[in-house]
Amino acid sequence: MKSPAFSRAEPDARRLSLIEACARVLAAAGSAGASVRAIALEAGVSPGLVGHYFGGIDALVAATYAHVDAQVSDALDAAVAAAGAAPRARLEAFVTASFDAPIADRALLATWIAFWSLITARADLARQHDAQYAGYRARLERLLAGCGVPEPDLRRAAIAVTALVDGLWLELCLSPGCFSAEEAGGIARRFLDALISPDR
Repeated sequence: MKSPAFSRAEPDARRLSLIEACARVLAAAGSAGASVRAIALEAGVSPGLVGHYFGGIDALVAATYAHVDAQVSDALDAAVAAAGAAPRARLEAFVTASFDAPIADRALLATWIAFWSLITARADLARQHDAQYAGYRARLERLLAGCGVPEPDLRRAAIAVTALVDGLWLELCLSPGCFSAEEAGGIARRFLDALISPDR
C-alpha cells in the first residue's frame, strides 16, 4: 500500500508535468496550437488526464500562466536575496535579473507571447495578468521606497521602470546579438540614477 505522502505527491507531479507540457506547446505552437491533444502528447499521457486534473484546456492554460509567473518571481527573489541588504543593490538586482537566464530566454518569451494573445480574448486571463502585474509593481515600489523615492512618485516610477525593463528584455530575447545583458543592465542602472539621487 502506498504511503499518504506518496499518494499526494503523484497527482501533484502529474499536474506539474501537464503544466510544463502546456508551456512547451504554447512556446512552440502558440495559443492556437495549444489543444488538449497536443499537450497530452507532449506530456506523454492520455488526453483524459487534462480533464481529470484541470477540467479543460482553459483551466490548464490559467494554471500554466500562474506557474510561469511564479518561476519568474522565484528568479527575481533569488537575485534580490543574493544582492545582500543594501537597498540600492537589491533594487538593481531585481531590475537587472530579467536580462539573464532563466528570465532572458527565447522559449520563455514565446510562452509569454502566447499568453498575451489570449489576454485580449479571455477575461479570466486578463484579470490574472492585471493581478500579476500589480504584484510585480508593488514589489518594485517597495524596493524604490527603500532607496528613498517619495511615496507620491512610487507608482509612476515603478511603471516607468517596468516599461524599460520589459522593452529591454523583449529586444534582448528577440535579438540577443544587438546588445548584451551587461549593456541592458547599464541602461537600467542609468535610468535608476535618474530616479534616485546618489546620496540615497
